[in-house]
Amino acid sequence: MRFKKIYVEITNRCNFNCSFCCPSVREKKFVSPEEFSAILFSIRPYTDYLYLHVLGEPLLHPQLESLLSESHRQGFHVNLTTNGSLISRRRDLLIHSPIRQFNISLHDAEENIPHSQWMSYLQDICTFANDKSSDSYFSLRLWNRVNESVSSFNRMCVSYMSDFWKVDMSDAFSARNKKLSDHIFFQNAARFSWPGEKKLQIRKRTCYGMRDHVAILSDGTVVPCCLDANGVMALGNVFSQSFSDIISSQRALNILEGFRRGEAVEPLCADCGFFVGE
Repeated sequence: MRFKKIYVEITNRCNFNCSFCCPSVREKKFVSPEEFSAILFSIRPYTDYLYLHVLGEPLLHPQLESLLSESHRQGFHVNLTTNGSLISRRRDLLIHSPIRQFNISLHDAEENIPHSQWMSYLQDICTFANDKSSDSYFSLRLWNRVNESVSSFNRMCVSYMSDFWKVDMSDAFSARNKKLSDHIFFQNAARFSWPGEKKLQIRKRTCYGMRDHVAILSDGTVVPCCLDANGVMALGNVFSQSFSDIISSQRALNILEGFRRGEAVEPLCADCGFFVGE
């Protein structure tokens, strides 16, 4: 079995406190370089693409340079998801690191950065994207499309990007994706609900979990989906079991076979607000 990508959470610590983030009860942790190297070695036969994301802000990691170097040494293509607030602080490292794609969650800033700093926040991100786009892709995301309370923030972001890249953004909120420049794209979507948030209990459904990705939390717990941020569907732990045994466990196979026939066999999956095709 090979995966399109594997999510690895290098930390579940964050410098933001977003109202829409999944509440986590897990112990806060930075993955050590030794642990990270062991994780990569265990998953290397199963994917070429590494996504540094589940919860937490990866740019907070004090040994990020070592982790990125090890990812490159082991031959992974790295995608990194960030709230963007630390890009200027880590700019020198990021500019010189072979990162395939940056996913920048602009919507995180509205609640966490003072209004007076919104423009400088966007300027740092857009300037960095422009300077780095020759060898990296960028997805600039506003995933709060239907939230009227932040419409002024959304409009400000779109207006700034339109001026910065000289692009007509009049259709920004009607089109899901908008090209801003070579390798730089704007994405917008409605906020989805985290598993369990709405008590949906929709059993007839399918998902990408266990089919094209799995996730590894900062404590080594392997889960079938990047939205299982509290390890409810723990399949095993990569620090004490082989990755091969974990993904071939009975629970993992039941989840996979269920989605193949269009059924959520786990209660958490039935309560998830993400739908394939959205």
